[in-house]
Amino acid sequence: MTTSTSRPDAPQGVAEATTKSVGDESLAPQKTRIMGRTSYLLAWFGGCVSIGTFTMGSSVVGTLNLIQATVAIAIGCFVIGIALAINGAAGYKYGIPFMVQARSAFGFQGTRLPGLVRAVPAIVWYGFQSWIGAGALNLVSATLFGYDNLIVFFIGFQFLQIGLSVLGFQGIKWLENVGSAFILASLVYMFYSTVVRYGDALSANLLTMEGSWGLPFWGATMLFLGIYSTMMLNVSDYSREHVKGTGPGLLTTIYAMSILPCTLFMGLIGYMVSEATGVADPIKVFANAVDNTPLLMTTLLFIAFAQVTTNVLNNVVPPTYVLMDTFKMSFRKATVIVGLLAFATFPWELVKDESAAGLQMFVQTYSSFLGPIFAVLVVDYYLIRRRTLDLDKLYDENGPYRGVNLAAFIATGVGVIAAFSMPTVSWYASLIPAGLTYLLLMRYWKGCQRFTQ
Repeated sequence: MTTSTSRPDAPQGVAEATTKSVGDESLAPQKTRIMGRTSYLLAWFGGCVSIGTFTMGSSVVGTLNLIQATVAIAIGCFVIGIALAINGAAGYKYGIPFMVQARSAFGFQGTRLPGLVRAVPAIVWYGFQSWIGAGALNLVSATLFGYDNLIVFFIGFQFLQIGLSVLGFQGIKWLENVGSAFILASLVYMFYSTVVRYGDALSANLLTMEGSWGLPFWGATMLFLGIYSTMMLNVSDYSREHVKGTGPGLLTTIYAMSILPCTLFMGLIGYMVSEATGVADPIKVFANAVDNTPLLMTTLLFIAFAQVTTNVLNNVVPPTYVLMDTFKMSFRKATVIVGLLAFATFPWELVKDESAAGLQMFVQTYSSFLGPIFAVLVVDYYLIRRRTLDLDKLYDENGPYRGVNLAAFIATGVGVIAAFSMPTVSWYASLIPAGLTYLLLMRYWKGCQRFTQ
C-alpha cells in the first residue's frame, strides 16, 4: 500500500506519495524516487529493444549506404536524448506524471487528446512485440519438442506480461536492470552472426552504393527517432522515478547512451539482412543467421525476453496512466485492460514482410501528431510557466486549468498540418509551427489568459 501525506497547501484529496509499494502506483506527486543513475540508465536500455527498430532498418535499404544508416541512427538517438531530457524536466522536478503535466497546456478535459495520441501507438507496439516474443518461444518449442501452436504461446505470453505489469515500477526496475546484460549479449551475438553469415554480400553492396545525405537521410533519422517519439511525450512518467541530483547534461547523456546501443544493433541487423536476403520477418532472419541449434534457442529466448522488458516499461505504463486519469481506475485494473486491448491490434498482420512499408507509414503518421504535442508541452513549461508549476492548480479540477485550452488544440492542429505537408520529416516539420502558434495564442488571446494564471 502506498503511504501518502497531504501537502499543507494542497486542495483536499491531493497528497504526495512518500513510499512506493509493489504495484501501487498513483498520479499524485511522487516524493520517493526508486531509481539511481545506473538503475535509470539500465531501465531505459532494457526498455528500448524494439523489434520495430529492425523493421525500420529494413525500410531504408536501397536509400542509404551502411555509413549513412549508422550516422542516421546515431543522430536520431541523440535527438531523442535531448528531447527526453527537455520534456522530462517537469516530471523530474515535481514528481508528476505525463497526464498531470499536460493539464497546464491542454486543460483537465483537454488532456484526453495527448493521452489518446500517446496510448494508441503504445498498445499497437505492445501487441506487435508480444507476437514477436510469442513467435520466438513457439519456434523454440517446435524445434526442441515438436509442439507448434503460435496462438497458444501468444495468449500465454500476453498474460505473463500482464502479470508482470501489475507489479508496477518496483517490478519494472528489477526486470530491466537484471535483463540488460542478457539483452546486450544477445544483440552483440546476433550482430556478429549477421556479419559473419552475410559479410561478403554486404561488402559488395552496402559500402559501395552512393546513397543519400539529403532528405531521405534526414527522413531516416526521423524513422528511428519516431519509434521513441511516443516516449518523448510521457517521459515524465519515468523521470519522476529517478533520484534528484542529476543535471540536464548528464540526463541527456543517460538517455542517449542507453538508447543508442540497442537501436544501433537492431537497426543495422535489420538493414544488413534485408539487403542480403530480402526477408523482413525478424524470427526468420535470426533462424537463418544461426546454424547451431543451442545458440539459436538461446537467441530466440533472448528475443522473447527483450519484448517483455520493452513492453512493461514503454507500452504498458503510458496507456495505464491514461486510463487511470480518464476513468479513475486503479493501476492494477488499468494494466490488465491495456494487456487485453493489445489482443485487438492484430499483430499477426503487422509482422508480415509486406507490412514493413505500412509500419513505416504508421510511425510517420503518429509522429505527425506527437511532434506538435511535444512542442506545445515544451513551450508551455519553459516559456509560459518558466519552469515553475503550481501543483495545487494542476490537481484542482475546478481551478484555472479546468476544461479545454483551445490554444493547445489549435497549435496542435497547425503542427499536424505542417507535419503532413512534409511526411518524410513530419516530426521535425511540426515543431516550430506548433510551438510558435501556441506561444502567440497564449500571450495574445484573452480567451486563454486563465491558463496562464
